[in-house]
Amino acid sequence: MEIVKHLIFEYGYFGIFIALVGGIVGLPIPDEVLLLTIGYYSYLGRVNLFTALISSYLGSVIGITISYILGAKLGLPFLLKYGDKIYITKPKIEKAQQLFSKHGAWFLLLGYFIPGVRHLTGYLAGISRMNLRTFMLYSYIGALFWVTLFVLSGYELGIKWYHVKQSFETYKLMIYFAFSAVLTIIVIIYFFKFKTKKTN
Repeated sequence: MEIVKHLIFEYGYFGIFIALVGGIVGLPIPDEVLLLTIGYYSYLGRVNLFTALISSYLGSVIGITISYILGAKLGLPFLLKYGDKIYITKPKIEKAQQLFSKHGAWFLLLGYFIPGVRHLTGYLAGISRMNLRTFMLYSYIGALFWVTLFVLSGYELGIKWYHVKQSFETYKLMIYFAFSAVLTIIVIIYFFKFKTKKTN
């Protein structure tokens, strides 16, 4: 996390952009903590909230687009061979493949909120040769929701940030699970409603 702080303080909005690109591609950067921190720094007036949101969003979409291109150009063998170097393990890949084959494009929306999976959605979309426009529509909208939610949360938490950060680190897995479960239920309900409506 110190490296991330250094990027923000030393390089400003460009540092935010680079950190998000790296985090989405698969580097070991705690993305949610980073976004919350950006929101908190916005609250303190160290960075402009709107510009920080734009930098974070652009970093996220560029990062997932790079993942898509790598997946399309190099394929699954590359990911299996070199994924471990960026903490993308075979079990994670298999889990993400199952979710991707089941939910398709919707997985790009939901994937941002699932720990250990967010870094794989772009690769799998590229590997499966998903239509570029479809990929951009779902992944870019997902990035918008994800970035906005966490940055604004960090901003709103304000002076309570220190205590929230400690709680987040301590109960991170519980928070991830609960948040992901709620989002999964919402997306599944929406999916079935859409499917039923389309059938009728």
